[in-house]
Amino acid sequence: MDAATCVLAKLGEITLKGRNQRWFENALIRNMRRAIGVRRVDIRRRGGFLIVSAPQLESAELTRRLQQVMGLNVVQPAVRVPFTAEAAAEAAVELLRAREGETAPTFAVRVRRRGKNFPLTSDELAAYVGARICREFGWPVDLRSPQLPVVVEVDPDEIFVSVDRLPGQGGLPVGCTGRALVLLSGGYDSPVAAYRSMRRGLHCDYVHFTGAPYTDPASTYKAYALAYRLARYQPRARLHVVPVGRAQKALATSGSGPLQTVAQRRLYLRVAQRLARRHNNQVLVTGDSLGQVASQTLPNLAATDGACDLLVLRPLIGWDKQEIIAEARRIGTFDISALPDEDCCRLFVPPEVSTRATPAELARVEFRADIDTLVEDALSQAYDIVVGPAAGQRAPIEALGRIG
Repeated sequence: MDAATCVLAKLGEITLKGRNQRWFENALIRNMRRAIGVRRVDIRRRGGFLIVSAPQLESAELTRRLQQVMGLNVVQPAVRVPFTAEAAAEAAVELLRAREGETAPTFAVRVRRRGKNFPLTSDELAAYVGARICREFGWPVDLRSPQLPVVVEVDPDEIFVSVDRLPGQGGLPVGCTGRALVLLSGGYDSPVAAYRSMRRGLHCDYVHFTGAPYTDPASTYKAYALAYRLARYQPRARLHVVPVGRAQKALATSGSGPLQTVAQRRLYLRVAQRLARRHNNQVLVTGDSLGQVASQTLPNLAATDGACDLLVLRPLIGWDKQEIIAEARRIGTFDISALPDEDCCRLFVPPEVSTRATPAELARVEFRADIDTLVEDALSQAYDIVVGPAAGQRAPIEALGRIG
């Protein structure tokens, strides 16, 4: 067997699933194939990890795509070599040649021997490979905290050598715990809530509420761009765009006063629930953080939830704004969320927002505004956009170019 590049995709939480582990693995492998996006993909199972090869892709590109797949804790580009110490040492030297320009880095060889039929012990193989590296480069050994750890994994009939151990997304495979509809604004919070929901195995679709006809399309462009950016973690999604400007005005002219903001949020949940049931989404997800703004006090959240029967998940309920912004930067949604737009939630905002709205007060406002008619009217104007780039494509920039 000649040396060949591959990637070791190491599982995390899935390994704890007992009898259901194979089901989770199957879901993960389906998602991996979609994320890789080429026809010739070979995925082989091992205990606790998967061996992935895709001859059509460079190793770096294959690694990058696998790093975006939920359910993988570690993504480790490697070279697969024959079952000999000489082959392992040669592969280690070749991998390290790219680091030769560095100033005397320290290194160590870590051996994991799953193939107990190998003629050398783990320590003996580590010493053999390490001696070859020392002869070749003259680098010092540091067994405690090496700058360049060389990992040699011995399977029953082959050996994998790697020098990079990269973090994956962790969590569970997208789609294995159900389907969610995320209320996606153009802000920082809701895209992060969508990401955290995906990480717990939910397949996420989105609904975006616009203030049309009283606002411009900028928020819709942003919502589409955010959904497209999140598509790197999930192959495909549906974005519902719902104009609610007239409904918001009707609530305002029905004497909502300080209750306007909470009344609007109840309207959003009513519309979202109808869309969720129509498209087989079992739960709603919002970006609420307890106490962050007046509408997110405990009484207001409870009053808002009273408008729908579906379970409403709030993954960020205990996060503060700085934590949310840091996560938005990490997952790549920050720059889009920072772009200007006309947020529908700012329409008809009263000078003072109630922090303790009651269901009875809100019911009176909704009765005067004829809430059922408002919901039907909003749904009649809704339209869908399918979001899901083919692997390797760049996001269209036309929408972002129009913002601002």
